[in-house]
Amino acid sequence: MSPQMTGAQLAALYDAANHWAADDDFFLAFVNEQPASRVLDLGCGTGRMTLAVAAAGHRVVGIDPDANSLMAARRKPGAEDVTWIDGTSAQIPEQTFDVAIMTAHVAQAITDDGDWSRTLADVHRALAAGGRLAFDTRDPSARAWENWTPTATRRLQTLPDGTAVETWMECAPMTGGLVTLTEHRVVDAGIHEAQTSALAFRTEEQLRDELRLAGFTVDHMYGGWAGEDVGSGQGELIVLARKPR
Repeated sequence: MSPQMTGAQLAALYDAANHWAADDDFFLAFVNEQPASRVLDLGCGTGRMTLAVAAAGHRVVGIDPDANSLMAARRKPGAEDVTWIDGTSAQIPEQTFDVAIMTAHVAQAITDDGDWSRTLADVHRALAAGGRLAFDTRDPSARAWENWTPTATRRLQTLPDGTAVETWMECAPMTGGLVTLTEHRVVDAGIHEAQTSALAFRTEEQLRDELRLAGFTVDHMYGGWAGEDVGSGQGELIVLARKPR
């Protein structure tokens, strides 16, 4: 089925459903550890974190493959202080960064192992010696997908243009490290559309091995946004790594 919502409405729906939270506080504090940094926000989406980093005095490049999300980001206050690029890690500009971040579990959207390896290699090349990387992904041992049921995820959002959108999710069990997820949307109590995607669930051991192969040193791996240990029940794998000097 071809989608009935416009790209601008889908970006607005994302913003309506996703607000500043503890993960944003964590990533902003991570970037702010070094004032006036050169920051790469890979998979920046509609720019919530990107714009906050720029407002904190950093020089920021935001990259995302979704043109509609970038269009929404470019319309927000402060957008002129960010360099926005439509693409993936292959489009990282020929410059050096002090910090790279991938927030909002965007790492899980890179489902192909080869693409994931290339992403880490591209980020490693773009970072200065001693440069830092932070990203989050969900711990597969927490089995978050078991809670992505229509009953648990049903929401009603009203977009800035007045459109009412009811959403819910359903997913299949994990197979080969991938979870297939379907998002349902009913627009103005009428048109029903569905969009299916996949998410990669990588274990702590996998992540450590992949980062090592890409040339990174892992500084910390947390299980929650308050610095909890992996397996603490928060369901996160929060990776802090660096490119050795």
